[in-house]
Amino acid sequence: MMSPERQLRVWLIGFGVFVALLWLLAGVLLPFVAGMAIAYFLDPLVDRLERWRVPRTVGSILVLIGFALVLVAVILLVVPVLQAQIIGLAESLPGYVEAARERFMPLARRLLRNLSPADVERLRGMAGNFAGELMTWLGTVVQGIVTGGLALFDVLSILFITPVVAFYLMRDWDRMVNALDRWLPRRKVDIIRAQAREVDRTLAGFVRGQASVCVVLGLFYALSLTAAGLTFGFSVGLLAGLLSFIPYVGSLVGFVTSTGLAMLQFQEWWSVGVVAAIFVVGQAVEGNVLTPKLVGERVGLHPVWVIFALLAGGYLVGFLGVLVALPVAAVIGVLVRFTLRQYLASDLYSGDRPLTHEPAEPARETLP
Repeated sequence: MMSPERQLRVWLIGFGVFVALLWLLAGVLLPFVAGMAIAYFLDPLVDRLERWRVPRTVGSILVLIGFALVLVAVILLVVPVLQAQIIGLAESLPGYVEAARERFMPLARRLLRNLSPADVERLRGMAGNFAGELMTWLGTVVQGIVTGGLALFDVLSILFITPVVAFYLMRDWDRMVNALDRWLPRRKVDIIRAQAREVDRTLAGFVRGQASVCVVLGLFYALSLTAAGLTFGFSVGLLAGLLSFIPYVGSLVGFVTSTGLAMLQFQEWWSVGVVAAIFVVGQAVEGNVLTPKLVGERVGLHPVWVIFALLAGGYLVGFLGVLVALPVAAVIGVLVRFTLRQYLASDLYSGDRPLTHEPAEPARETLP
């Protein structure tokens, strides 16, 4: 009979091999991970159709076709507007630069009069170094895009392979879950099932809820900024809503971008105040209404943990890392909370004295 220590060693070795394979095959995993994400997101709809006695294969086809139609409709409606606004922004950029110079150069001259010649020279040197580093970074990014031989392959694989992967995963989702359940070690099966349910609850609550928040905020910002008269408000609003998937980042980027454009476009300061107020209202509605109702306050993923996971995943594996960052963050968060509960209930925490009360479950809002 295999001892618990040896069993743990085998599982750790298997996990290490699995991580190594993921690292080596990261270049070809993007369409499969994208298909898995789509299948996970749409599986509840297939389950609902199955409860209505629709065969699972037929339900998977219908849901996938519906998802594709909605995606195409959104692209056809939004992309022409975004394209027109991006072209307009490129054409208006010289005028914005001139407007910024006329508005802010007098202020800069007044500030420079109060500085010594040495301080002015130091500021010019710092600005020159920053501009050089920025241009170097932009050149590296452009070179990577131009010379990225796998860019076209990634696009084609997402277009043709991802739908196939998503269909088969949706069709066989319950069968795969049952197979994985049968493979679990029997001695720890109840504990593993409980943690898996917690991971699913955390991930589903955050991803599906946060996606709804992004859609609502994107529409609110886009329509409100357009109604306020901001020239490129629709694009800025959609971008802010999309980036709201990362807590606080969407509102911050949208606020800075739209306020800067408003200061260059409008002569009246009250118009700039209206644009800024739109994001203040949006942030208040998100924090007090949308997030509590659509995401829930106890999904177990702290905003700082989410931001770190997305940045770390993107840095390590690129776009694929961004896709897998949230599932990995949810798993780690659940395991950390489980380990902490075990520690608080163990002799390692209480010492020789028995606990006089049941240790409280750690607050999920303060843990990953």
